[in-house]
Amino acid sequence: MTTATRQEVIGLYRRIFRLVRKWQAASGQMEDTIKEKQYILNEARTLFQKNKNLTDTDLIKQCIDECTARIEIGLHYQIPYPRPIHLPPMGLTPLRGRGLRSQEKLRKFSKPVYLKSHDEIS
Repeated sequence: MTTATRQEVIGLYRRIFRLVRKWQAASGQMEDTIKEKQYILNEARTLFQKNKNLTDTDLIKQCIDECTARIEIGLHYQIPYPRPIHLPPMGLTPLRGRGLRSQEKLRKFSKPVYLKSHDEIS
């Protein structure tokens, strides 16, 4: 990991903690705010701990992009949880045939960047 990348990752981690201090639940209720703050902290700690030993620069860049996207989506929609997507089981049409393997591959490529790690830790 280069020094610039390391500083960017540490900056994202700090940004998340600053965000938690100011976070208010959309419902306005204190118990919802506490639950959402705890979720954000646990999610950040889990993902940063899981990815702390990455050395591939492309993979690190993907993780940084995912983190940035999740922060921006959370701020925009005022929800800390990843926005779910729905893809019907055989809804993506491959170029040839409708095999299950090709459908799984297309579903993997069509998953938004902010959901890449969500299935791994859930």
